[in-house]
Amino acid sequence: MASKDIYFVPESSKWPIVGSLALFTLFAGSAMLLNQSPNAKYVFIVGIAAVIYMFAGWFSNVIAESLAGKYNKQVDISFRMGMGWFILSEVMFFAAFFGALFYARVLSVPWLGGEGSGAVTHQFLWPAFKASWPMSVMPDSTNFTVYKDIVPAFGLPAVNTLILLLSGVTVTLAHWALKKAQRNYLNAWLAVTVALGGLFVYFQATEYHHAYTELSLKLNSGIFGSTFYLLTGFHGFHVTMGAVMLAVILLRSLKGHFTKNEHFAFEAVAWYWHFVDVVWLGLFVFVYWL
Repeated sequence: MASKDIYFVPESSKWPIVGSLALFTLFAGSAMLLNQSPNAKYVFIVGIAAVIYMFAGWFSNVIAESLAGKYNKQVDISFRMGMGWFILSEVMFFAAFFGALFYARVLSVPWLGGEGSGAVTHQFLWPAFKASWPMSVMPDSTNFTVYKDIVPAFGLPAVNTLILLLSGVTVTLAHWALKKAQRNYLNAWLAVTVALGGLFVYFQATEYHHAYTELSLKLNSGIFGSTFYLLTGFHGFHVTMGAVMLAVILLRSLKGHFTKNEHFAFEAVAWYWHFVDVVWLGLFVFVYWL
């Protein structure tokens, strides 16, 4: 068992370099797909497989160390600080995209329409430009159109909002059950949370298909298309990863891994999931509703 006075230092690991190579391959494959390069799908598949291999191997090592009792209170504090800093970095990540949306809607587009310091630009470059949002077609001196047929806020986005809010409740109920050592309730509420996460991703994919095929809203549809897909797409990726992590926690719980006093792995995933919930509320308000 780990001593409370000695900080556990793991042995040298291959996983950081494996993770770096896996992510590089995945990103390279993604870029090749976007540029329609030959054999891009094979590079992308290899990248996906390498990332899965890295996660499975690294997670198994950490889980084995935890079950062996090698982690003490000092390590637990380090884990909590590390997860806190990670979530802060994610906050900054999304803040950059929300900032870009704010700049486009509140500053850039009104300036192009002649407000404030943009009067000269409007007069000499795009006198026919009328500031409005959403805007999906870049203006020029003779032609300017705006994108009016957007995804309605109180359709699938509202349903997904309810789903994520409900999942925040169910993961909290699972946490309470864990603290009370009620294993059956813990497993049940975790399973419901994973199912809700999967349902959210399914509905978002359905929304994307509708927007792309029926509304002609694409990534290159001006500033609106870019911000819409970047914000909702990255959030959807985070929900997907969160659902995968919750599924791993569920499998561990089914094996009886956690106790009511030692369950930081569960708490870390729950923190992440609540962060995803909060980000979606901002997306729903500022991307879909307003």
